[in-house]
Amino acid sequence: MSGHSMSGSPETPRDLAHLGHVEMLTPRIEASLAFFTDVFGMTEAGREGQSVYLRGWDDYEFASLKLTEAPLPGLAHVAFRTWSREALARRVAVLEASGHGIGWTDGDMGHGPSYRAHGPDGHVFEIYFETRKYQAPDALKPALKNQAQRFPARGMSVRRLDHLNLLCSEVEPTRDFLRDQLGMRLTEAIVLDSGIWGGAWMTATNKTYDIAFTRDHSGRRGRFHHVTYAIDSREEILRAADIALEAGVPIETGPHKHAVQQTFFLYLEEPGGNRVEVANTGARLMLDPDWEPVIWTETERKKGQAWGLKTVESFHTRGTPP
Repeated sequence: MSGHSMSGSPETPRDLAHLGHVEMLTPRIEASLAFFTDVFGMTEAGREGQSVYLRGWDDYEFASLKLTEAPLPGLAHVAFRTWSREALARRVAVLEASGHGIGWTDGDMGHGPSYRAHGPDGHVFEIYFETRKYQAPDALKPALKNQAQRFPARGMSVRRLDHLNLLCSEVEPTRDFLRDQLGMRLTEAIVLDSGIWGGAWMTATNKTYDIAFTRDHSGRRGRFHHVTYAIDSREEILRAADIALEAGVPIETGPHKHAVQQTFFLYLEEPGGNRVEVANTGARLMLDPDWEPVIWTETERKKGQAWGLKTVESFHTRGTPP
């Protein structure tokens, strides 16, 4: 991609296609698996070693969640698919030159070779191109050929992986890493009165964000806040709250609407201890090629969520591992 941005600096190639999958750790693998299949309504795609691979019904790839048994909950890695092999090679060269690189892997059950790197806060990022497209077995084949899988009509029936949120000891280095090393765009941010960044929301696509990260009040590095799956409407999120209630799943906060990004949300705790979210995120799209990031002030954020409900304290303080 040639040309220059309006600031006069060279244009960054948009090499990432989308958020591909998240590997989540759980000390209670069977209970977590039951939650994601029965309550979230995901479909098990495969098993390998200590891991189970899961998918939303409209995820085109083999899996979007890798659930791995471990002593503590948290995030093992987050993966983005690139637009092409050439895009993968470009990003790997940038990551290697930056000193963030870990190295190549042979890939997981659902994708080919991948390159891993440490983010500034210690989170593990993975990029890959070769992937396994989901082929539904006969029992899950949809009536329409342009859909990956039959609608499961089970639990919340989450549609697709939407985004994830990380906790960082400092927001600014991860913001710069995702912009400079992976070519992502900043869409919204929180900047405190002190000038310190409280949070940032970034996108690789025409969605308003694929990844968010907020300042960890504990000052610890490399923790996980939540992963989010999309469903189609606000009404389905209200239904999801009823489903969680019936299943005895702890609701942390919501259903409600964020001011930042306007996401309509419900936050839950899965049995392994990780925070998860179902959200209706499809209405706002980032179509403006020279979008000016929206900066929220500390005073504006203290007003609470979109309709004035204060954010529960645990949302700011709790992450995994605990």
